[in-house]
Amino acid sequence: MPTRMPLFLLGLVLIASLLPNPASAQEAAADAFTVARVKYDGGGDWYSDPESLPALLAFVRQQTLVAVAPEEDVVELSSENLYAFPYLYLTGHGNMRFSNSEALRLRHYLQRGGFLHVDDNYGLDTYLRREMQKVFPGQEFIEVPFDHPIFHTVYDFPNGLPKVHEHDGKPPQGFGLFDENGRLMVFYTYESDLGDGWEPMTVHEKPEELRQAALQMGANILVYAMTN
Repeated sequence: MPTRMPLFLLGLVLIASLLPNPASAQEAAADAFTVARVKYDGGGDWYSDPESLPALLAFVRQQTLVAVAPEEDVVELSSENLYAFPYLYLTGHGNMRFSNSEALRLRHYLQRGGFLHVDDNYGLDTYLRREMQKVFPGQEFIEVPFDHPIFHTVYDFPNGLPKVHEHDGKPPQGFGLFDENGRLMVFYTYESDLGDGWEPMTVHEKPEELRQAALQMGANILVYAMTN
């Protein structure tokens, strides 16, 4: 049975929702962990919505006791320091491609306690599903039910994901891949586009209420990942 990585044993986040405005995340932990954006091949814009993650990380630092670094790092799945990041974020609009060795490394990373959030920025779905078959052959995404803890960890989302961007006018859906123990390893936010909501209002001109919903859902995902 795979063992969890030490960086995932951050017990401080268990009280993240109890103190909404901590003076400093450094009071809760000596070292902050870093979220990493996945850089992938295939021509897709893995770097899209560049202001989204810093805005989310600032929100999480202000509203919880999660000691997260204020800026994301960038990591390739082939990188030797992949395991230094407990939380991976992947987004984009178009094609993406994993080599066989990258798919194997991602599988091992996830089986050993890692977490991947995929946020479809529009047009990613077909390519993501194809590439994740390399990671977990024969395992399909299933829709995560609205009563799953990821929708209720800090903020309550009884109807699932907020609809941030219209795209094709479809309802937003949260899909997941689970390990043999039922842990959600990969959370795929589809037809929601949380990243657009995380970015400053001046970028996408989203109403503040919708931006707050996107940020709150992002905080839920991060806190869930660090406590499961």
